[in-house]
Amino acid sequence: MPHINAAAALQICVLLSALPAQYFISRWYGTDSAQRIQITERLIIASWSSFTKSCLSRDAWADRLKLWLSKTRTCLNVGLLILHFRNWYYGEKKTKIGDSEAETHSYFAESTHVRSPKPEYIQFSVGQVISHKRFGYSGVIVGWDVKAKAPEEWLQHKYPPAKQGLKDTPHYRILINKANGYGKSTAYVPEEEITIIMGVEVVHHPDMKAYFSGYDGSKYIMQPWLKKIYPHD
Repeated sequence: MPHINAAAALQICVLLSALPAQYFISRWYGTDSAQRIQITERLIIASWSSFTKSCLSRDAWADRLKLWLSKTRTCLNVGLLILHFRNWYYGEKKTKIGDSEAETHSYFAESTHVRSPKPEYIQFSVGQVISHKRFGYSGVIVGWDVKAKAPEEWLQHKYPPAKQGLKDTPHYRILINKANGYGKSTAYVPEEEITIIMGVEVVHHPDMKAYFSGYDGSKYIMQPWLKKIYPHD
């Protein structure tokens, strides 16, 4: 098959268009001026009629408006669907995060649930200074639970089978005195492991002012927000 370049293709197109052009020219120039005017008028009328039907007709504009509204409605529906999905996704995510945070803050005597009435078997109070019987560090009580509230993994690690009964005894959250040089800053211990220090004992801890406003000679004075949680301490 012979190769046809661009120039040859252009020549072929010109030759093929020559016949219709010749026919139009012959029809145009083969008539007198009156006929040419009539033909021109027909062309103008036909063009105007086509223009009015497509651009000036109420039906044509109504069809265009319906098409535009249909597309707009589709876009709005898609947008609303995306918005609903986004709200649902982030709402579910936020709820799960909120539930997780609430569950975390209910552990280790950090719950803001008001401890009232206070059971008689709770021996110690928030603000009292304690000493750990086994490890020897001192600290101050900042919260308590009637029984251990902690993740199950923590409880299993803390209390082997022989000491499982301690989970059901009162537990205290302690700010550990930094002056003791103990490695941890807080502790969560059962009641049987601590004893009250009688007399003046200054506890050094960066969070003391958040929990207490002063010292009355026997125990630390709770801040108002903490007093609301432990009204009987």
